[in-house]
Amino acid sequence: MSTKSNVKNETTERWFVLVLTIWGAAVFVTGYFGILSNINTIWVPLLVIAGITIPVLAYYFSEDFRSYIWSIDLKHLTIYHVWRIVAALIFFHYGSQNLLPTQFTIDAGVGDLAVGLLVPIILFLRESYTKYLVFHIFGMLDFAIAVGTGFTFNVLLNDPLMRNVITYPIVLIPLYGVCITGALSIMTLDRLLKSKYYSEKLINDFQK
Repeated sequence: MSTKSNVKNETTERWFVLVLTIWGAAVFVTGYFGILSNINTIWVPLLVIAGITIPVLAYYFSEDFRSYIWSIDLKHLTIYHVWRIVAALIFFHYGSQNLLPTQFTIDAGVGDLAVGLLVPIILFLRESYTKYLVFHIFGMLDFAIAVGTGFTFNVLLNDPLMRNVITYPIVLIPLYGVCITGALSIMTLDRLLKSKYYSEKLINDFQK
């Protein structure tokens, strides 16, 4: 990678970290002081969708941001998912206190725990494109199930227990962790699929 590209990636990384810090601080403060607990729960899925969509759009429309994401080691993009173990434990705790719907606790908690525990296994395996692709597809499927179950109980069933997801500290999961995880998962899968395509195209062109 050229020096110019390194400088661009370093600049983008600083902005990326700054945005994540401000975002996290905003969710923490509004959650800790109970500001979010006063909003209509219909805003939760809308905020989650926005939190995933905006970074993904930035990835597709900003060459600098896309270049930065592609420069991150796949190991780091995988290790990040360890945080889902903590999320699972929080879901289980809330579920044990009857503060969340049972099915939502199972779908969100068990899936996150499985993905988080899978991380060290994936890193231990021999370095390969396939292991990362399988892991991130699995992680994305689990993510989709958890978000889908949450949407069902929140919007379609209007379960009153779902109001607890906008209380501190669990609010950090949907409005921060889920958004970042969803966005990064989409970006990582895009990167993996395109890397595979370009690698195969290069081999085919070389063999002609």
